[in-house]
Amino acid sequence: MVIALGLFLLSLVAKSDHIRQASLALFLGIALLTIPTYVSGNAAAEKICKLASATAPCADTGLSRAMIDAHEGAAFPAMLMMELTGAFAWLGLWQFRRAARMPVWNMAIVMLLSIMTFMAMARTANLGGDIHHPEIRDQGDAPGEPLGREIGSFVVSTKWVWPTCETLHFIGLSLLFGVAALIDLRMLGMLKSVPFHALHRMLPWGILGFGINTVTGMLFFVGAPQQYTNNTVFKWKLALMMLTGLNVLYFTVLDEPWVLGSGDDAPLTAKAVAVSALILVLGVLYCGRMLPFLGNAF
Repeated sequence: MVIALGLFLLSLVAKSDHIRQASLALFLGIALLTIPTYVSGNAAAEKICKLASATAPCADTGLSRAMIDAHEGAAFPAMLMMELTGAFAWLGLWQFRRAARMPVWNMAIVMLLSIMTFMAMARTANLGGDIHHPEIRDQGDAPGEPLGREIGSFVVSTKWVWPTCETLHFIGLSLLFGVAALIDLRMLGMLKSVPFHALHRMLPWGILGFGINTVTGMLFFVGAPQQYTNNTVFKWKLALMMLTGLNVLYFTVLDEPWVLGSGDDAPLTAKAVAVSALILVLGVLYCGRMLPFLGNAF
């Protein structure tokens, strides 16, 4: 995050589009990695604390359950801010590809969000360090229930929230798969009369679907983390999601697909990326559907 933020600020001073693109790509990559990083927190707490329940004290008296809760409480809003930063970073890359420039309003939003996210991440990391170091803890800290856990309680205790999230999750998958299928099939030789820059307009709809799935998926996780932390199929789904996100970056910014006009045949690299994209999206769909059957969730 320090490197990405430093590069972004440097790009503003040097007025370098290439450095700015690199920083935005880094923000997007960090946003993707933040998802499994946040998810790993619950499993880490269970492992180091040997928790019998979500509210039980740690078996090791040298570990502070209060600081774990404080760390968890700080991590959720930090994760949300990082995902917003990544979303606007991707939008900036998409806009730059289409107009050869990034709007001033987007640059301002990315700069503001990245600075806020850096501060939130730094606070979260500092609280995480306090868990294993009683000599530096503020003994006056008495955090309430972490925000993520409060939201999770609302998700599972309010009858309409979970099925609504399931519906939105399906809509997000449809958007993501629909846009991915159109672009990938064009790369593989179908719809050759359609130039790529026309399909490029549809990428925000696919990213919207990815965003909807990320939000609803995190709501499922905070609602019932015990169903996912030791679920191998869920870990595979997360890994495939990360690779799918990187795959989208190829079609967003690189020249190979962008220069394809009506009737042009895609280069071999673009075809290989298209095949991998279809496999990855289908893999995400399969792992999500198999969570109860192969992963023993619910």
